[in-house]
Amino acid sequence: MKVVIVESPAKAKTINKYLGKDYKVLASYGHIRDLPSKDGSVDPDNDFEMIWQADSKSQTRIREIAEAVKAGDKLILATDPDREGEAISWHILEALKKRRVLKKDFPVERVVFNAITKNAVTTAMENPRQLDQELVDAYLARRALDYLVGFNLSPVLWRKLPGSRSAGRVQSVALRIVCQRELEIETFKPEEYWTIGAKLRAPDGTDFDARLHSLHGKSLKKFSLPNADMAADALAQVQKGGYSVASVEAKPVKRNPPPPFITSTLQQDASRKLGFSAKRTMQAAQKLYEEGRITYMRTDGVNMAEEAYFHAREHIKGDYGAQYLPEKPRRYSSKQKNAQEAHEAIRPTVFSVRPDDYKQADADLWKLYALIWRRAVASQMEAAQFERTTIDLLNKDKSATLRASGQVLVFDGFIKLYTEGRDDTDSDDDAEARLPKLNENEHADLLDAKSEQHFTAPPPRFTEASLVKKLEELGIGRPSTYASTLSTLEDRDYVRIEKKQLIPEDKGRLVTAFLENFFAKYVEYDYTANLEERLDVISDGKLDWKAFLHEFWKEFHASIDETKDLRVTHVLDALNVALGPYVFPDTDAEGNTKENPRLCPLCKEGELSLKLGRFGAFVGCSRHPDCKFTRQFSTDGNDDAGMNPDVQEMGIHPDTGKPIMLKSGRFGPYLEMEQDGEDAKPKRSSLPKGWAPDTLTKEKALMLINLPRTVGLHPEDGEPILANLGRYGPYVQHLKTYANVPTVEEMLEVGLNRAVTLIADKRANPRGRGGSAAKPIRELGNHTDGEPINVFSGRYGPYVKHGKTNATLPKDITPEEVTLEQAIELINARAKKPVKKKAAAKKKPAAKKKAPAKKK
Repeated sequence: MKVVIVESPAKAKTINKYLGKDYKVLASYGHIRDLPSKDGSVDPDNDFEMIWQADSKSQTRIREIAEAVKAGDKLILATDPDREGEAISWHILEALKKRRVLKKDFPVERVVFNAITKNAVTTAMENPRQLDQELVDAYLARRALDYLVGFNLSPVLWRKLPGSRSAGRVQSVALRIVCQRELEIETFKPEEYWTIGAKLRAPDGTDFDARLHSLHGKSLKKFSLPNADMAADALAQVQKGGYSVASVEAKPVKRNPPPPFITSTLQQDASRKLGFSAKRTMQAAQKLYEEGRITYMRTDGVNMAEEAYFHAREHIKGDYGAQYLPEKPRRYSSKQKNAQEAHEAIRPTVFSVRPDDYKQADADLWKLYALIWRRAVASQMEAAQFERTTIDLLNKDKSATLRASGQVLVFDGFIKLYTEGRDDTDSDDDAEARLPKLNENEHADLLDAKSEQHFTAPPPRFTEASLVKKLEELGIGRPSTYASTLSTLEDRDYVRIEKKQLIPEDKGRLVTAFLENFFAKYVEYDYTANLEERLDVISDGKLDWKAFLHEFWKEFHASIDETKDLRVTHVLDALNVALGPYVFPDTDAEGNTKENPRLCPLCKEGELSLKLGRFGAFVGCSRHPDCKFTRQFSTDGNDDAGMNPDVQEMGIHPDTGKPIMLKSGRFGPYLEMEQDGEDAKPKRSSLPKGWAPDTLTKEKALMLINLPRTVGLHPEDGEPILANLGRYGPYVQHLKTYANVPTVEEMLEVGLNRAVTLIADKRANPRGRGGSAAKPIRELGNHTDGEPINVFSGRYGPYVKHGKTNATLPKDITPEEVTLEQAIELINARAKKPVKKKAAAKKKPAAKKKAPAKKK
């Protein structure tokens, strides 16, 4: 029996169909060992010895693999064909050696295939090789490097910058890119410029548009007309009229198709066209690969196998005609400076399976497959052909030249099937603008001319797609790691995503400013890219991985040591300067310039400065404790949004006659109102997140202090429905049912009908204990006994359910990606565990009854 090891059960199931009874295919479920998340897992003083650890679930996998190998006669490692796949194979081999399972001369082979098809798998089995130790060394160097940076830099952040979460080799550089762009936007000064446009009519009666191109013989640049006066002078020249054609230039333009997808371009186009995050794209691509629908999805290669060229061209000729087929297959070269993977581009394994032929209930898989299929086929189609025409027209005294430009699609070529996604800022060069047929010296009548004022715009914020593109251009990170890097930034609350745009949070900006000032070298783009290049050199066998780590550690450890004597005052001084334009803007909310952006608005004497507290950074006065002014990290230029330490009265409560006071507490601003009675505690209500104290009105203060409020009586039982603001946001309550309300504003004004609907929806889908049966978020199929297995969202996380058996999903498996095979395994393992019964509480002896008192 030959034992074959792959990463996932889905991959194992697909491969099992292609191999005979002499093979047993097992899944490792990804990495079986990892570095423990504690100090000392990588020991620089002991030649970078690494301590690997397997959790309980991985121990079970290792045991299963070991038992199978003991009964087998050959071990075949068939993990993914990249550095990570090589590492998984190495870990499996090391774990088996540690258990002394592999006898002397026991055959161990490594096979790789770029697609999970019968031909690819059987060919790989016929051409085994040994484990690539150079790729393993590159993995070990990368893993040690990331550990050393994260576990040495993060504690410095925790000590010197309370509220920070972590730092990382690639993560921190990606965060810096986002923060630098935000700073560019904030410090951007718009520049005024003007353009002159005209509408003309050709002799055949066709109207067309033109713009002022040159004035008095000088070509106009963007800022040639910087103000209204100069624009008015230029407009006067254009309005003289009497235009005749000075020149006509028409030239053909070709646009070639883009190459098939690599990992990064797939993530970019899926973001632009489908709205997918990088993580969602890679999850869908992983499933398509395991189904055998596409080739391996972690790749830098832009070319396809010869058989793929043949099938793609055959399909193009049959479906679109010979005019869409170039003479020879199109071959591409990578523009990425550290591209090093020798795999194919991402393409369909079978071109004859068109998107409409791919029957798939999962919409994400179908959309991504269609995108990959169209891009791969289009990459082998003819170029699109345009005719670009430029017409110059002179006015009667030759003082002004108008230029009209137009582009017409002559032959659609690959555009018939696919157009590449664009970022919002990309210009649309292919926009059609038809021009009339004009010859030199022909006249055109001026119908209208006008000047238009413009202002330069700041650079756009990064989206996931444009950030991936930027990281790739800089040579930072690997395409396979981009999805996890972006997820980490969001999970750490360093950035948030609004309308696809990445916006740095205050916490992220603080971390970036700190690293730029005290660890500048390690967030430099060139330095980080150079580390990537050297890791690639290790994978080529041209650099010893431990020598590389020794060199890195010597400098990095010295930088860490330098921060031991770093005082918090030095940190704050540096942050005040680095974040000055953001924290202390030189204009107020109305755009008026401040004389001193850091002047305390309360005492008018002290200077505002960043302060560090238990829960992060805030702004306070330098005259503390004499002046107790504080405000949030950022207030959009409005310092008055800070909290005056003096209590502010918001009005008198109409029912109690007590004043409602606005105060500042440890956790932010809150309202307080005294209650009647000597021992009665004051009634308090925190200001909801996003509500600034300076914008709080008397009416809103009254609404908040009145919480909880009675919305009305439930029509079924007459019990009250309450609206309130809790720890997890606004909600409505009926008996023991709590239903979230989307916004605080809606909670304050929610009516009875809406409240009853929210309560009913919550009871129909409680997502936890109590209420009617919860609805499954996914139906996986039936267990071997015929009973269904479904995925539910529970109080303690997602779980799978079969009959009365519930099994919690591991943290590394999401509800979207769990398979039926995994679920069956989890259910079976859970069913075998004995149910722990609580020990019966010992009964206390009954108290002796006292004898009734005798009557006198």
